[in-house]
Amino acid sequence: MNRKVRLVVLLIVIGLFVNFGFKLSNKTVVTTIGDDAFNFKLPDLNKKNVRLSDYKEQIVILNFFTTWCNPCKEEAPELEKFEKEFGKEYKLLIIDRGETPERVQKFIKKYKTTSTYLFDYNMKISKKYGVTGQPETFIIDRSGIIREHYNGPLTKDELYQMVKKYD
Repeated sequence: MNRKVRLVVLLIVIGLFVNFGFKLSNKTVVTTIGDDAFNFKLPDLNKKNVRLSDYKEQIVILNFFTTWCNPCKEEAPELEKFEKEFGKEYKLLIIDRGETPERVQKFIKKYKTTSTYLFDYNMKISKKYGVTGQPETFIIDRSGIIREHYNGPLTKDELYQMVKKYD
């Protein structure tokens, strides 16, 4: 009987290691400051797929948001000011986290924003970037490296100070 108990314990231990290894192998690898930015493909409002690589050799700003987020609402006019003043120099991509295009369209109309909006319906891209809230902003340099990650709303001037360092 002692031999059977040891065999059962051994099988349980092996099972735990296999389970732990499986969970570890399925864990999402998160990109962070200093890493190559994850090259995603997301639809825009017109259902046209946009890739991060479409903006190769440009400084890109990724802003993750939701329409119901109060800090995102506060930030919207500042992002629009930034877009109007610096939109030709720096590409601002606003990534909605899991909402419908109709909700985002209402938000765009209310805040009179002209930025490019993309849809992360299943939040896979948010997970790749380690986004846990909103708004969260990433600055990607011309070489495709993540240089900044900021949690919370930004003003036009704060955002410009962040991006101009990489010009």
